[in-house]
Amino acid sequence: MDEQQKGNMDEKGSFDNIDVYGIFIGAGCNRVVNTVAWGPSGLVAFGAHNAVAIFQPQAARILTTLPGHKDIVNCVEWLPRNKDIYKCDYGSLEEQFLLSGSADGVIMIWAYLPSHNKWRRVLQVPKSHEKGVTCIAGAMLNNLDGLFASSSSDGTVYVWGVGFPSQSGGDCNLSMLQTIHVGTRTMVSLALAELPGNAADWILAMGGLDNKVHLYVSERKGKFVPACELKGHQDWIRSLDFSIPAIAEGRMEIFVTSSSQDKTIRIWKISFHSSLSNFTEEAQSIHNISLKTYIEGPIFKLGTSVWQVSLESLLVGHEDWVYSVSWQPPLKSCIDNNNACWIQPQSILSASMDRTMMIWRPERKTGIWINDVTVGELSHSTLGFYGGLWSPKGDAILAHGYGGSFHLWKNVGLSVEDWQPQLVPSGHSASVLDLGWAKSRQFILSASHDQTTRIFAPWERRKDDRLEISWHEIARPQVHGHDINCMAIIKGEGNHRYVSGADEKVGRVFEASLSFLRTLQHTAWGHLGKQDVNNEDIQILGANMSALGLSQKPIYVQGSTTRASVASSQDFSDGMETIPEAVPVVLTEPPLEENLSCNTLWPESHKLYGHGNELFSMCCNHEGKILATACKAQSSNVAEIWLWQVGSWKAIGRLHSHALTVTQMEFSHDDHFLLSVSRDRHFSVFRLEKNGIDEVKHELVARHDAHKRIIWSCSWNARHHVFATGSRDRMVKIWKIKETKSESSVTELLILPQFSSSVTAVSWSPGSNFKDDLVAVGMESGLIDIWRVCLQVMTPGGEHFQPCQRFDTVTASRIIRLDIYLCHVATVHRLVWRETSESESSMLVNSSPTVMQLASCGADHTVRIFNVVIA
Repeated sequence: MDEQQKGNMDEKGSFDNIDVYGIFIGAGCNRVVNTVAWGPSGLVAFGAHNAVAIFQPQAARILTTLPGHKDIVNCVEWLPRNKDIYKCDYGSLEEQFLLSGSADGVIMIWAYLPSHNKWRRVLQVPKSHEKGVTCIAGAMLNNLDGLFASSSSDGTVYVWGVGFPSQSGGDCNLSMLQTIHVGTRTMVSLALAELPGNAADWILAMGGLDNKVHLYVSERKGKFVPACELKGHQDWIRSLDFSIPAIAEGRMEIFVTSSSQDKTIRIWKISFHSSLSNFTEEAQSIHNISLKTYIEGPIFKLGTSVWQVSLESLLVGHEDWVYSVSWQPPLKSCIDNNNACWIQPQSILSASMDRTMMIWRPERKTGIWINDVTVGELSHSTLGFYGGLWSPKGDAILAHGYGGSFHLWKNVGLSVEDWQPQLVPSGHSASVLDLGWAKSRQFILSASHDQTTRIFAPWERRKDDRLEISWHEIARPQVHGHDINCMAIIKGEGNHRYVSGADEKVGRVFEASLSFLRTLQHTAWGHLGKQDVNNEDIQILGANMSALGLSQKPIYVQGSTTRASVASSQDFSDGMETIPEAVPVVLTEPPLEENLSCNTLWPESHKLYGHGNELFSMCCNHEGKILATACKAQSSNVAEIWLWQVGSWKAIGRLHSHALTVTQMEFSHDDHFLLSVSRDRHFSVFRLEKNGIDEVKHELVARHDAHKRIIWSCSWNARHHVFATGSRDRMVKIWKIKETKSESSVTELLILPQFSSSVTAVSWSPGSNFKDDLVAVGMESGLIDIWRVCLQVMTPGGEHFQPCQRFDTVTASRIIRLDIYLCHVATVHRLVWRETSESESSMLVNSSPTVMQLASCGADHTVRIFNVVIA
């Protein structure tokens, strides 16, 4: 920001120039087999709810999400693929293309421009499947022409020809070549390749529920016709992949590998047999089974050529379903007359539900295929891998698992192979319902229906001789057995604590472990909040999960220095033994998934009993002394709000006002009032006053029928007794509490113009450095607006809280709508602001503008953090 821009800012700041940048996206992968693809650009695409997410493995960061699908993204495929490098010149391609298919049968084509790091949606394939798309397989003819097939649970396989634009920004030419009806034999895996030779013939492999591999062949621009069926597997075919065509000892051949739920992998060789003129009538008929065809395998013809399929090898080693199998991408072997020679490495990667990935290679002497490399872990804690992928150069392998997590290994060895785990992005694998900033503003905590709470924090990492701040998941405090609906961070002095509420009707209190507090000091903002917590007073190193239970029991420091001991003095109702696997450690760099899943748990200190239904909302006051909780309700008796005393965790009050579920609550910034909004379309304001040590006097100040539909969200102004409510009626209303000596009342100040979608989240900025305020509004569509709200008062005000000001005018204007590539693709559930100091702002943007941070979470499984730069 130059001197002229600085001069334009008044004493308390303004919002004349505001920009919003996305700095973090946390998201897990959909629990589907074909939903991840690693492209030649080095980027990984994966399905995250209804969006296609893009992450960069080198930076361990999700770059963006592509909105457009209306249902879960089941499968993705890059064009060109990594294995198309032998016939495509990647360097001459201005754009690369990505195909995605969703559970509602829709297929979309996206274009990526690497030079500008820009994405655009090219088109939606005009003919949708009647049911979900299960797999997309593509291949390139050359730089501009390609072919892809899609399978669906509606019993059809579509084959499309696609012509890509020669320059960036152009349109694709799409033509439907064929519809293959497979009936009730649903196909869940596809593979497409060009047969070796100059005839440009194509072969399509399909596998599914009938335990067979079906081969279809086609001459260029012709129809695919059935060639033969490959039998041998005893369960569903889950994955298929072709090698690149080759000529071995003067004989043209190509390999296809298949994996199955029968725990085995089969490699089939398809080789040129003879020309049709030299082949007898008996051999031409695939229905005439002779002893020769039984031994050597089925034979099929295409044009003037005859091909034979034989079983090359049977790979046995996995202990559970093999969900994914793929050939290593081709490698450049030589350059002859400016033409590159490519070879197919004899390496196959498989991923299984036994939580391992294996690399299979033939022995040099015998040629027998063996398991050469195994990565992963045989663990009973979670289900295994849904898929495995090679990097473009074959020096890294990536797996995605049941919990939506990624696992990356890279070969860091020089003379010998040495596969080491690498950092990857992470996030929730189900809807994220709640989140909040830590009291010290060092990290953010989120709660999700994937039955976990997660902590994300910034980390300083060195890149190209300079330090960069990047966000990562650093802890998973709670791994539960019920969907977590809400949480509240306990503010005030003392150790970091939070309370979570789930479908089990019980509130659980967690306290930060010593290992987490020491880890926190290594983060980018580790200097914050040190005065609040004395690490010497914390005697719990970490926590262990109960076997077959829900409680997380503490591991004390005074146990063995080499192996943490489990305390037995705590009285937990579960009464089960603990799993002796957690090893809490102090992290000096962002942790890997293996550490997050079991070694970063927080111990549970208390349970809060009392509610009759599943907990749905909660909040803590700013002093950190009172917790308010509410549960799902269909009657006024159940919809009561419980007040708890922090520390003793005694119930100190019940507030009656609502008739249905309380959707959100928030304390005013001076803690005098508690605001609640409900499904009954009312908001309620309660005045709270301390009456002794263990009692709180409460009074219902106002109850208003405020909106025509459910009220989803509310938020207080930081300096006045003014608050905002957001509703399904697409309205945001701003209200003021008017106080006199005898009574208090609530009046409506302003109604914002109607939004395009239901308002599901509202958050008022701290605003201490500005004369106006920012109000962030999140919608059911996933969009986020930021509004400027100006409360002009008759008497000049300082920075202290002003509960009883008179307002001349109240104005509001939308100053920015976040780009759709930054926003959520489903309902925004929560928005929370964070005010940064001057030193933090300079670290974030390397200049002097003021930066506030806005965090959001939503039904699209993502947690997002934005830098709001005010110049």
